[in-house]
Amino acid sequence: MITGMNHFTAISADPDITLDFYQNLLGLRIGHRPDLGFPGAWLYADETVVLHLYFDRPVPNPAAGVIDHMAFTTHNLKKFKAKFDEIKYPYKLQHRPNGPWQLFCHDPSGAKIELNFDSTESLD
Repeated sequence: MITGMNHFTAISADPDITLDFYQNLLGLRIGHRPDLGFPGAWLYADETVVLHLYFDRPVPNPAAGVIDHMAFTTHNLKKFKAKFDEIKYPYKLQHRPNGPWQLFCHDPSGAKIELNFDSTESLD
């Protein structure tokens, strides 16, 4: 029986730009990664590893392959939107009636990212 999602794995075309995106824009942090014999990074949300990055493989074409996107539960919509706006990082923001706020963007290697915010959050 499946009890939850463990992590996503994504391929990075440029490790420095990709790590900057996930750490400084999305707020994940680099954490412990065992020596797996190839370059990469594990990114954490609090104490949970949520994303593995490969640095030694070519990005497939199309970049998403069979996985359409990664979605993260997120808080503080106003702050995230301000960070994206400040650096002019492209995104699409939507708020469905009776549903969450959703901010969609692509990481530097083309992986589609969805950030979900509680419907009660506000941009005010």
